[in-house]
Amino acid sequence: MFSWMASTKTPDSIFVCNECGTVERKWHGQCPGCAQWNTLVEEVAPTPSVGKGARRGIGGAGASETRALDGTGLAAVPAPASRAARGAAPITEPVILSEVRAARIRRIATGIGEFDRVLGGSDAVGLGLVPGSLVLLGGAPGIGKSTLVGAALGNLVANGTSVLYVSGEESPEQIRVRHERLGSAAMGVPVIAETDLDSVIATIEAQSPKPEVCVIDSVQTLYCADLSGAPGSVGQVREVAARLMQVAKSRDIAMLLVGHVTKEGSLAGPRVLEHLVDCVLHFEGERERTFRTLRAAKNRFGSTNEVGVFEMEEHGLVEVLDASARFVGDATNNPGSVIFAAMEGTRPMLIEIQALVSRAEADPPRRVVNGIDRNRLSLILAVLGRHAGVSLSGHDVFVNVVGGVRIEEPSADLAVALAVASAARNAVLANDSKPLVCFGEIGLTGELRPVPQADRRVAEAVKFGLSHALFPAPKGDRSGAHSVSEALDRAFS
Repeated sequence: MFSWMASTKTPDSIFVCNECGTVERKWHGQCPGCAQWNTLVEEVAPTPSVGKGARRGIGGAGASETRALDGTGLAAVPAPASRAARGAAPITEPVILSEVRAARIRRIATGIGEFDRVLGGSDAVGLGLVPGSLVLLGGAPGIGKSTLVGAALGNLVANGTSVLYVSGEESPEQIRVRHERLGSAAMGVPVIAETDLDSVIATIEAQSPKPEVCVIDSVQTLYCADLSGAPGSVGQVREVAARLMQVAKSRDIAMLLVGHVTKEGSLAGPRVLEHLVDCVLHFEGERERTFRTLRAAKNRFGSTNEVGVFEMEEHGLVEVLDASARFVGDATNNPGSVIFAAMEGTRPMLIEIQALVSRAEADPPRRVVNGIDRNRLSLILAVLGRHAGVSLSGHDVFVNVVGGVRIEEPSADLAVALAVASAARNAVLANDSKPLVCFGEIGLTGELRPVPQADRRVAEAVKFGLSHALFPAPKGDRSGAHSVSEALDRAFS
């Protein structure tokens, strides 16, 4: 059923196994080398080059051959000629790092403060994009990736920066309709609608002046004519990203690659794509809600702890400079509701966490979460049952982080535990009309572990008039709680 894949292969491509590295001239469902299924990926065959007395590469004269049995008796790709036959390799002299002079490269600010802060930088070089860098921006369909990069390009054009927008998903007419709501500056962005990689690279190199920032929307829509695979396949994405990286590095172009995600929420395509780029950004949120968060999963030029918060409005994305005010303003002082004091990078943020506990109608009971890890909830429920006397084995438990925000840090354990206990007891976690603020990591033995920057978290709560805070205390300190059971006693007293 897969025979068509081999018949459509171009003569200038090979198939390489992702597991063992076996090289084949045609595609196989099962790798002849390691017997793994669906691991052969199409790649462009290396171009033969002449060495001293021998030709290296596929089919080169004088090259020694290695044969791998593929069930048909055909020989595998010939191995490259030996180093002795090609001549001595040039020697690279090591350089001591203290003697390397690194020039400070000034970054390109996009004009969107939350975006620039996640990209990283400093007061000396500014915040924003690094010239010659490759940035991968991923997110669910409709989350606002194109809106974000469109607004950034509009700001750059208004500041006199040369840009180029390459779209493989929309026509120029469609892009115009979408950019009209972003303001007049976004209407000055030059765009092309093209999916052929060679044509895109030729257009970039022919632009005068040279574009300082280029957006590829999206990298999965481009295709290389040297490969037979469909756009978005593993081989195509890997080759497209590698070619674009060469253009970005050689011409000092900051290149933004918009990428698709899988149904699990991870970036689509080969893992090598994330290793190849300099920065990986995740644009998260729910399309039904207005809030969006931008996080860096990888950043060679900055911190991965920063997060940007946006709100989708009629005229595009708007920066949320004080996210705590938005979340606290909508918080309710009801059973099952607490305020979690989070640290998102260098700034504190107050986020509401809600829980609902009801008697299970089916076996096993359901554990539904939104915004936290489901396995983390299972751990917290086990600790509550073992060390705090809150057994929920016969109840359904629902936990939601309000606003569509996703929490990764373990310091949210105490907030989740108190919200669940409050919902189970149908009791309010506060001694006044304002909700309880809490944070802390829970250990498997029921102890509470201190978390970083507790003073900044408490100060953020006090700024909004939330004086009732509960958090882990150092040993010997009676001002806070040391265990889950003690935290429950203090919360309900």
